[in-house]
Amino acid sequence: MNLVVNQNIVIHQLKVNNVTNSSVLQIGTAGLIKPLSNIYNSGGYTQPAAESDASASVVSLVPLPKPS
Repeated sequence: MNLVVNQNIVIHQLKVNNVTNSSVLQIGTAGLIKPLSNIYNSGGYTQPAAESDASASVVSLVPLPKPS
């Protein structure tokens, strides 16, 4: 069976609260999503990061480009 999906998705603003090692963000249709988890220490860190102050939650908005 062949399935053809045509989509036109326009996103003016996208807010993502949390991203973890097992997060999947999907917009539209995907035929298959294969899980993959990689951990890299590209900064050469030797100790865990300091705990964050949860009460100082800052919302960071990333502007998305307008569709062409």
